[in-house]
Amino acid sequence: MTSRKAIGFLLTGLNTLACSCFGNYVFFLLQQEHGFGNRENLLTCALHGLLYVPAAWIGGRFAERHGQTTSLKVGFAAMAVAMVAGGLLNSFAGVMLTLVCWTIGMCFTWPALEAFATHGESGAGTKRMVGIYNVVWSGCAGLMYFAGGMIFERLGARSLFWIPAGLFAVQYALTVWLERQSHAPALPAVAEPHQPEDAAFHQPVPPQTFLKMAWLANPFAYIAIHSFLAVMPGRAAELGLSVSQSGWFWSVWFLARVGCFVLLWQWGGWHYRFRWMLAAFVALIAAYAVLLLGKSFAVLLTAQVVFGLATGLLYYSSLF
Repeated sequence: MTSRKAIGFLLTGLNTLACSCFGNYVFFLLQQEHGFGNRENLLTCALHGLLYVPAAWIGGRFAERHGQTTSLKVGFAAMAVAMVAGGLLNSFAGVMLTLVCWTIGMCFTWPALEAFATHGESGAGTKRMVGIYNVVWSGCAGLMYFAGGMIFERLGARSLFWIPAGLFAVQYALTVWLERQSHAPALPAVAEPHQPEDAAFHQPVPPQTFLKMAWLANPFAYIAIHSFLAVMPGRAAELGLSVSQSGWFWSVWFLARVGCFVLLWQWGGWHYRFRWMLAAFVALIAAYAVLLLGKSFAVLLTAQVVFGLATGLLYYSSLF
């Protein structure tokens, strides 16, 4: 792995920590400081999703036209400014303004970071880099959710703005340094063409259909994940969990997803298996229902493991 790739993965990890700190725990802030319940948090989540879809398309196009490092600098700068504004305003309007600007700015970073990981790689190299990329971001997401509750309680709700602001500033500085160290022009975010494996042509559905189905399944997984994050404060209250305890308990599914990514990276027997993807989709729906309605901690832990494995397989299928 080149030093340039290593810096790219470092940026991926830092970006995940920063985005997860604000994006996952802003719902606890809205609950505690502004009286939000599940309905209001879900509406906030819907606003994020409505902004994310067009912003991700725009961010991807921007990275293609202007290069990865330029897109990263725009995204990191926008998110840092948004967090500082939210921290200073200290109001409901400040939270919502931060959410909107952060969502848009974030969409200029992830397409570029994904392309950064795989640019210039062979087929085998691309699989390896995708595996590392998935483990890095999912591991950092799990770490931040586990620790985020303690940070929230010990440093206060304002830490949800100032910690990400600092991390985004560091990422901006790293990107500028990386750009100056490289004598090559900014790399365009263009992926190498991917050829299906021979096993793909011996499945119930052709590889093109499988990929389209994976692309459709992944948004459903995204909706399930983020809508569940929105109701976690309400679920924590129902179960008598503090914010710290909620972070520890609900981080199980994040860790299960990391384990799934490691397994799928190292073992290729799952490739293009339609029945596996269908089973993951059904399991996702069942686990989601249990997570929303379950009362037993043992049942909820089991549902979290299933939820993490299902979301991991569906996400990886959409990339593969």
